[in-house]
Amino acid sequence: MKMTATRYFALLVLLVAVSSGECWAATERYNVDADHSIVGFSVVHMVISKTTGRFTDYTGFIEMDPDGKTVKTIEAVIKTVSVDTNHQKRDTHLRSPDFFNVEKYPTMTYKMTSYEKQGDNYVANGNLTLLGVTKPIALTGTFNGVLPKDPMGNTRAGFSAEGKINRKDFGMNWNKALDNGGLVVGDEVTIRLEIECIKQK
Repeated sequence: MKMTATRYFALLVLLVAVSSGECWAATERYNVDADHSIVGFSVVHMVISKTTGRFTDYTGFIEMDPDGKTVKTIEAVIKTVSVDTNHQKRDTHLRSPDFFNVEKYPTMTYKMTSYEKQGDNYVANGNLTLLGVTKPIALTGTFNGVLPKDPMGNTRAGFSAEGKINRKDFGMNWNKALDNGGLVVGDEVTIRLEIECIKQK
């Protein structure tokens, strides 16, 4: 039986994909389990130390093929009012227009644009939108594996990641000079993520 041009092209594409190691495995959606995850940050305080904090109210999901360790989509929405540094007066200031301006900008968002393996780590490149400004951010981390079945019958996956941003790139400019030199708050903010996800049924 003669092979039509359409069948020949389809076979050719398949052979190229196989020879290059590519696959079209179906991706699965994993929703972030906020009860077992941490969206944290740290920033230099008064030159000599670091203040740490986290956000407690957020949603997100990852579309991936865990067997092939490939990721299609990562998205997250974080409610800025949930910022928590374990200090009420400081948190109130962080929610003000000097920092997160939560009344005008109640959320910040992240959307992945590309994903690649670099050595033993993975790098998720994406866009972070904060205070109405969108800037690229690279999150470098590890895929910690999959638990096929937890005591409730759920499939779970875990990730750790870290990235850095300059808060002034987003218009978060407030600061105060110290008498002996230096500033109260550093410009560079380190983001640290410990994410546990549950496979959507």
